[in-house]
Amino acid sequence: MADSYMDFTSPNTQFTYTLSDNPFFQKDAQNVINTLSINQLNTLGNVSLLDIFLSKDNVVEPHIHQNATELVYCITGGAVVSLINPYTKELLNFTIAPGQVANVPQGWWHYEVANQDNTHLLAIFDAPVPEVIFGSDILRLTPANVLAHSYCLDEAKVKDTLAPITDTVIIGPPASCSKQHPNGMPMQQMMNHGGMNMAQMAPGSYQQAIQNQTYHYPYRPISGESESYNAPLDHPFHPIPFLYRRWD
Repeated sequence: MADSYMDFTSPNTQFTYTLSDNPFFQKDAQNVINTLSINQLNTLGNVSLLDIFLSKDNVVEPHIHQNATELVYCITGGAVVSLINPYTKELLNFTIAPGQVANVPQGWWHYEVANQDNTHLLAIFDAPVPEVIFGSDILRLTPANVLAHSYCLDEAKVKDTLAPITDTVIIGPPASCSKQHPNGMPMQQMMNHGGMNMAQMAPGSYQQAIQNQTYHYPYRPISGESESYNAPLDHPFHPIPFLYRRWD
């Protein structure tokens, strides 16, 4: 039973909670994520949720939940839920409006982009505390020489492109980033057509944006290794510290 651990006669039994009392991340007043897990409401069992508020073209950055399936429910506004099917190698884009849902299977790469202001989403998980691996962590913590060698890329260009990503993004783009692509295509439309092409953005705009806005949240390595490493991140023998975070 999901709640077999719970002594419902205990005076510590919790049945209600105010989601705004547990903010996980805030980019600004319109882009906020609150979270509810068993750590806040001890009668939950194997369920948890994120309370997500987004303004138009803001994105919950690409990520995976390695321990849970995610059901995204639209309350107000609208969003595009995009995911990669690992079996068919397809990028799938699902537009949801109020009253509609999109389901993301456990471990699938996905992201959500608001296509309207005042978008409010609930992300519901089949885990008491969902875990997450963010794309920005993978990009910034994998040594540039490993990426360059793996994919036959120019190492200097890889370093230059990824150097501004100094922390986890969570809700992108950063507040100081340009919201409009120079060719006039909205940010959300670019994401839905295969991703953002940073090389075509105004020179330095993306890099400067991320340098001006960084966030710090608790984390621990998946492997259980120490969070401190003596070798530089671009050292060829650096133990790549892929990190996961808990929405708790």
